[in-house]
Amino acid sequence: MKKSITRDKLLNEIAKIPEEKLAYLYNFIHDYRLGLEAKKPNAQKIMQLAGSWNDMSEEDFSEFMNEIKERRSKAFSSRRKRETRID
Repeated sequence: MKKSITRDKLLNEIAKIPEEKLAYLYNFIHDYRLGLEAKKPNAQKIMQLAGSWNDMSEEDFSEFMNEIKERRSKAFSSRRKRETRID
């Protein structure tokens, strides 16, 4: 198995860190890794939806997209009014 150059660089840098700072570094790396693992199931869930609209007719899909645009336009137009209003 070929070792990664980046992994070797990281291990060399870690070896230079003072002992009293290693707990902080461990927590940082551990939390980062857990965050990466938490993202994996979300990607799988999203990919389950891939192709969901393949069986929708072009007309239905166009109507659906227009409705989304209209709803977003209405939602954001009222938000812009609230954000620029001075009480």
